Amino acid sequence: MENSSEVTFFILAAYGDLGKRKYFYFCVVLLLNLIIILTNITIISLIFVDRSLHEPMYVFLCNLFLNELYGSTALFPVLSLHILADTHEISRTFCVLQIFCLHTYGSIEFCNLAVMAYDRYLSICHPLHYSSRMTSCKVSSLVVFIWLFSFINFTVILSLQLRLPLCGNIIDNIFCGNYFLVQLSCVDTLLNNIYGLFASVLTVTVPLIPILYSYANILRICRKSPREAQVKALNTCVPQVLSILYFAVSGILQTAQRRFDMIHNPQASHVFSVCLLTCPQLLNSIMYGVRLARIREAFKNRFFPNSAV
Repeated sequence: MENSSEVTFFILAAYGDLGKRKYFYFCVVLLLNLIIILTNITIISLIFVDRSLHEPMYVFLCNLFLNELYGSTALFPVLSLHILADTHEISRTFCVLQIFCLHTYGSIEFCNLAVMAYDRYLSICHPLHYSSRMTSCKVSSLVVFIWLFSFINFTVILSLQLRLPLCGNIIDNIFCGNYFLVQLSCVDTLLNNIYGLFASVLTVTVPLIPILYSYANILRICRKSPREAQVKALNTCVPQVLSILYFAVSGILQTAQRRFDMIHNPQASHVFSVCLLTCPQLLNSIMYGVRLARIREAFKNRFFPNSAV
């Protein structure tokens, strides 16, 4: 294939011949998808119907769970179809759409965690001014900014990738990724690499600054606070810190695996990639549902109103 205009579809070569194992893999993927959908929709619904949860912290949580659904929708349906299919072709349009959704999902996730950290900073470090600083208008603006920033940033990356002429259509992976399409290019990709590095730094730096600033100040305030106030502050921050840590670790491990091929067994490598991608989607809703007392209380009141537990 001499140029990109001739490439109308890609072959996801990493599936290989799964044999009868494909039914087991399909069931696992389906179960994961159902858990992610049910847990995230349940908490989104609780936040939506329970007026006591109509606060900035829970609005940002709702945005986080909506993004988990967005990311899982970009991955699981195509993954499920290809596990069962005998051929593993994906049209160029759907491949590009999957790339866009998965990359923007990651950016939105990190930006939303940064905004949540800032919200906790205002609540703990400036409680008297919290209501005046974190207004409904500001909450809405931050949510819109998170999505717009991620969409615009990756649209530029994708437009640079789409101009590249391609010399092949075989992707050695089980889902589409920008890195794999750039590898198929027939020409020098220096501009893509430079802007990709710049965009990666921007995507990490913009959220990381408020995260570090917020939690540094929260720790400073907690050290000077009574024991009871410290416990209360830490209880609301621990889920967010854990979310940031395993999201960051997942991103680092995915990049390292892609660049340095740490796992040499191809099938294990691809399973590892899917696990890293789905970890935040699977764990966030469960962790927040278990750790945050007000969500537990709202769940109990909605589904078990007569329970004494």
